Amino acid sequence: MLEVARAAIAEQSDVSLNAIAKRADVGVGTLYRHFPTREDLIFAVYRQEVRQLAHAADELLATTEPLQAFRLWLDRMAGYAMTKAGLVDALRAATAHTRFAQEAYGPVSEALTKLLDANKAAGNIQADVTVDDVLLAVAGLYQLDPAGDWQPRVKRLFDVVIAGFRDHG
Repeated sequence: MLEVARAAIAEQSDVSLNAIAKRADVGVGTLYRHFPTREDLIFAVYRQEVRQLAHAADELLATTEPLQAFRLWLDRMAGYAMTKAGLVDALRAATAHTRFAQEAYGPVSEALTKLLDANKAAGNIQADVTVDDVLLAVAGLYQLDPAGDWQPRVKRLFDVVIAGFRDHG
């Protein structure tokens, strides 16, 4: 049901619960039993997305050298930000958006900490780079138009960010 909701919200941020239930081939009562409000459903989808992004750090570090894992994780973060525009719009419209943004900080911060620690240990980035430094440096993602040609801009942005974090000493 969350996969169907994710796709529906990504396509149309104000999609109704009735439309999601129909698309998921479940009764609207079933949907409301699991998600009493539209906001509950939106946040369930959001939490799942954040969990998947956070878990990607471990997967990437297990299969790729640290700097490449960091870059690939940032690319996933960008893809999430750009392809989930409907979800982001729905979250912005939700009344408790700030609370859930704070809730997401923990898992994202943990994932970034793992990536940064691996890169610091490998001598790839400066020892004083923090999670907040990375998040501030890539915050411009949310200013890009997801309907536009954002991929080349994100690549340049991340090239500059990673070059700036490199340990040149």
